[in-house]
Amino acid sequence: MKQVTIIAIPRALGSTVTIPLEMLSAANDIARARKQRDKLLRIELIGLEHGSVVLSGGLTMQCTRTLEEVKDCDLIFVPGIWGNPRASVNKNSQLAQWIRLQHQAGATICAVTTGVYFVAEAGILDGRAATTHWKFFDQFQTAYPKVKLQRKRFITSVDNIYCTGSVNAARDIMLHFTEQFYGDSIANEISRQFTHELKRSYESLLLSRDQQSTHHDEEIIKVQEWLQENYCHHIEIGAVADRFGMSVRSLNRRFKLATNTTPLQYLQDLRISHAKDLLKRSNLIISEVADRVGYQDASYFTGLFKKLNAVTPNEYRQLVRNKMFVAESNQHVCGRE
Repeated sequence: MKQVTIIAIPRALGSTVTIPLEMLSAANDIARARKQRDKLLRIELIGLEHGSVVLSGGLTMQCTRTLEEVKDCDLIFVPGIWGNPRASVNKNSQLAQWIRLQHQAGATICAVTTGVYFVAEAGILDGRAATTHWKFFDQFQTAYPKVKLQRKRFITSVDNIYCTGSVNAARDIMLHFTEQFYGDSIANEISRQFTHELKRSYESLLLSRDQQSTHHDEEIIKVQEWLQENYCHHIEIGAVADRFGMSVRSLNRRFKLATNTTPLQYLQDLRISHAKDLLKRSNLIISEVADRVGYQDASYFTGLFKKLNAVTPNEYRQLVRNKMFVAESNQHVCGRE
């Protein structure tokens, strides 16, 4: 049975401890109910000392063992810390040494947000890519200059060391590990229970080109995700602001700062992008394409599409299909040569 160890550190962010604990425990329950006992993991919460640990917000966790008592691990979760992580690293120096020994013995390490500090302190990130919470980028870079800090990535993975820059990214990492340990069926079930969207490929998250324009405002990330899921409906920016507890002015300001565009422009870009895909791959008439992407007025959609692309939707469809035909014809010619 594989050993998964979740470390509880005083003043750790509660969610960075409970997310892996709850998601893996739920996966264990599903495997047990399906009589797939060969997939069960030993999941253990350990502390730096015996007894309970008080996390941020006053949440108290009871640990089963201490670092010294745990020798062999397959996967280790290092939580993020509330406040300045340097103080916690200095106070709990034994953790960095333990992480180094575990990694040398073959354990996979997953550090969430500022938990990456402990991994860097262990010296195993020297010369390797890593990320952490955006608020501490400069401090981290100064403290650990040998680490290749990736400021535009939420997730890094190299040599069995995973780092995440946000709590949201930790959920994606957890789905990746769930799939590795339990298989796709249980991972999909966990995804339905713990996330608001279908499971995405971890590799696509890690390698996505979109990460080049990534930011670290988690509330705006939630807004973007909601727009991506609801672009096909009638949307008013005022209602979006209300949904996320902001004024319209605050939403526009934060969205512009994070993405270099406005929420309305972002929504428009989403709709036009999906419209292009429908024009390319479907035989829907223009009014149906417009409706599918959130525009009830086909004439308005056509005018906007031409303004942005210099061609009408029908002209765009003809152009891209001609290119596809030429490409396919060339492939057939090459295949005969």
